[in-house]
Amino acid sequence: MKFYIATDHAGYRYKAQVKEYLSEKGITVVDLGPDNADRVDYPDYGRKCAEAVIADPGSFGIVICGTGIGISMAANKVPGIRAALCHDAYTATMARAHNDAQILAFGERVVGFGVVQSMIDAFVSTEFEGGRHTRRVAKIDEIDRDYCGYGTELG
Repeated sequence: MKFYIATDHAGYRYKAQVKEYLSEKGITVVDLGPDNADRVDYPDYGRKCAEAVIADPGSFGIVICGTGIGISMAANKVPGIRAALCHDAYTATMARAHNDAQILAFGERVVGFGVVQSMIDAFVSTEFEGGRHTRRVAKIDEIDRDYCGYGTELG
């Protein structure tokens, strides 16, 4: 399993902790920045993570900013990405099980690190359920095709 991780300055402190937590579980982590806590713009890093995940099928991502809202919105602008802003283990589980999310998003200013660990555990251990959810995820992909032309080669 491979995760890309990117943050803005407001999510920078958690990044090292998340990388260590994932590495302890034997998960490969690719750090997409930033390299310090200097002020940066979250759209740049949300996009960078989403583009890396789309380019590497089967990989996942984690994006962190102050609230998780802005960086998840930016990541979701990349066609084919389903970034889920989560606040607890339940939302992280449902993001994978029902929505086939590839990117977990959260806010450093919103959730404690114990909650972050539980969200990561839930996200990593949950498979997409398929079934009735496959049709719904396909409808999300259809929106990408309609507005962006993404996935037209898939039909």
